[in-house]
Amino acid sequence: MLLLLLFVFLFAILAALLWSGFELFRNSEDPLVERLEQLQAHAIARVAQTSRRRGGIRNNVLYLISVVPGGETWLRDSERELAQAGVRQRQALATYAIFQILFFAAAISGMMYIQRDNNLAPKFAGFVSAVLLGWLIPQQVLHRMVRRYRQKLQDALPDTIDLLGIVLGTGLALDQAMLRVSEEMEFIYPELAAEFSTVVMQVKAGQERAKAFQQLVRRTGIEDIKSLSAMIIQSERFGTSLSQALKVYADSLRTRRRLRAEAAIGKAGIKMLFPIVLFILPALFVVTLVPGLLSVLHDLREGIGPPR
Repeated sequence: MLLLLLFVFLFAILAALLWSGFELFRNSEDPLVERLEQLQAHAIARVAQTSRRRGGIRNNVLYLISVVPGGETWLRDSERELAQAGVRQRQALATYAIFQILFFAAAISGMMYIQRDNNLAPKFAGFVSAVLLGWLIPQQVLHRMVRRYRQKLQDALPDTIDLLGIVLGTGLALDQAMLRVSEEMEFIYPELAAEFSTVVMQVKAGQERAKAFQQLVRRTGIEDIKSLSAMIIQSERFGTSLSQALKVYADSLRTRRRLRAEAAIGKAGIKMLFPIVLFILPALFVVTLVPGLLSVLHDLREGIGPPR
């Protein structure tokens, strides 16, 4: 028990040191901007808590989570990641929160049931493992969904921007061209088509185009879309030809995609090194060396020299 407490104490000290180093070397931001973001987040949190008191199981669950210290921040981060994963239904956040709570409880209950006949130390280790796995696995699944959605948007950008430049060259306005492109790409690249359609609907509803594109960048979190949004806004502001700029930008995106593919091919050999060393080489050694080793041991067992 003393060794277990010592291990937990050392782990807490190591985690505190790592967190202190991270906070020490992190880039400092503008305090005014940080304070404004905190006030805005606090106002949004208060509005969200007020809307969650209307009743219903899902709203009650979200309200109970928001009351817990740090719960509102977790809900806000989870909602942002769900939006970046393409999940933007009204009750998506509540469904995800309920799923994570149930998975967390099921992991702890299952581990405690498995460790019911063991001593205190294995029970504590199993409890810590269940807590970590029950909390991290749903978040890792969500991170994986975000990466997959971003990859789909990344792959769809060059062809979609090419088509947008062609449609703009025919004389259509930007909103009409984006709507036309979203209709054409609906069955090929439905994710990017939905994002373009959302931007067009926001502009038609009276929102500024710059703000609509900023929300698009915030939803997706892709640097190429951020560059595209900045280029469209600057072209509209200064009156330059957008179709030609989109053509050049599409060529640069294709170049980046080819470079990313070449980099992935270059990393494949290094990534295959660990499976080869851990799984393939031991099996190869067993198949090639064990028969010879067994025959040598058999000969040594019978003795060295001619048989008598």
